[in-house]
Amino acid sequence: MEKTGVELTIDGVMRNRLVGPKHPAYIIAELSANHNQDFDQAAGIIKAAKEAGADAVKLQTYTADTITIASDRKEFRIGGGTLWDGRNLHHLYGEASTPWEWQPRLKKVANDLGMDLFSSAFDATAVDFLEKMGVPAHKVASFELVDIGLIQRMARTGKPLIMSTGMASLEEIEEALQTARDAGASQIALLKCTSAYPAPAEEMNLRTIPEMVRRFGVPVGLSDHTMGVAAPVAAIALGACIIEKHLTLSRAIPGPDSGFSLEPHEFKAMVDAVRTAEKALGEVHFGLSEKEESLRVFRRSLFVVQDVKRGETFTAANVRSIRPGHGLHTRHLNGVLGKRAVRDIERGTPLSWDLVVNS
Repeated sequence: MEKTGVELTIDGVMRNRLVGPKHPAYIIAELSANHNQDFDQAAGIIKAAKEAGADAVKLQTYTADTITIASDRKEFRIGGGTLWDGRNLHHLYGEASTPWEWQPRLKKVANDLGMDLFSSAFDATAVDFLEKMGVPAHKVASFELVDIGLIQRMARTGKPLIMSTGMASLEEIEEALQTARDAGASQIALLKCTSAYPAPAEEMNLRTIPEMVRRFGVPVGLSDHTMGVAAPVAAIALGACIIEKHLTLSRAIPGPDSGFSLEPHEFKAMVDAVRTAEKALGEVHFGLSEKEESLRVFRRSLFVVQDVKRGETFTAANVRSIRPGHGLHTRHLNGVLGKRAVRDIERGTPLSWDLVVNS
């Protein structure tokens, strides 16, 4: 399989924002259904995302009728231990959907704040709508990774394509990537994702991230549904260059997705932790750091620790390896022991070769 370079360019408000392992992580606040059908609440979440340090906001573009059909058959009722067990799919998606007429206005709110805004499209009409909006990228949701026609439609736009891989087998990821490339996508990123809401830490399998980078040769990030900030920080340490996380103004506000979303102060704590982790990763380096230079003196070295008379023999009792580091290197201890002092030496004197009889 032909592989692209491990970098993509999102040409949005932050013109030509490079996303890849040599750049700061691209942090996406997922609005999802946390607006509760209130435009002002949606705009408030976008403003909170900006204050928390997000680079972008992501919406979801569907209606109940574009994502499913109205049916009371058992196949259309949710089960399996989710937050939405017993709900009818059509009713749930009607409640959770973001009105399409809001979306250009929300994009302006985000852009005016200096953030990118794009969306997960769930059918071809949504892709066309988002293209008219001028989004800088397209997102394939985990559940849509097996929708070959939808991936082809997004790929033909030529925009960067970010694909979540929750539930996907290796073969399904390979098929989705090949489909996107065959349809013209040249800039693709994958997101490691566990499609559980919330996702338990023990099912995250974050060590998959560097394997995805190695195997697929594209930027890899994390779409995270765990509670807390540990998983995104661990993902950064493993090479993730995109972090996507749900944001709500308050989990106390009921809604389909609020239970596994971060509140603004938590999202900010995540961003701060990610940025600190990026700094801490640094580069491969051995030796002193700039801050360590002034502390080098506190390393161990050889000192005379008892008064020594001229001609007296150096022994383990009067020469020791101690702090600070003004004396001979400790590797010379065995070479000094048994030799004699050139002159009287006061206790606390750093040992040097000019104090040792060379014989």
